[in-house]
Amino acid sequence: MSHSVVIAAQVREFGRRLAPEPRRLLRRALIGLKNESGDLRQLEGNLAGYHRLRVGRHRVIFRYASGSAIEALFVEERSIVYEIFAAEMLKRLKSPGA
Repeated sequence: MSHSVVIAAQVREFGRRLAPEPRRLLRRALIGLKNESGDLRQLEGNLAGYHRLRVGRHRVIFRYASGSAIEALFVEERSIVYEIFAAEMLKRLKSPGA
């Protein structure tokens, strides 16, 4: 099944800052996400409901949205991606109007 992939602004900006080779790998991985290909894993605990895509030393956090859409929400280095994403999600949940 082919999905449409919606790429968040943070993912786009992060990709722009990468060197050419990692940028190419990220772009290729996001294209592959349309067909759910790549090193995918469902997250657990506080991040249940989200998934990750491994791209070299980076991780893309994504979720399945309504219909056949996949939302690529966040990308960062493996060593810090989960802590930063969890903190951002908690901040959004606590902010008024969320």
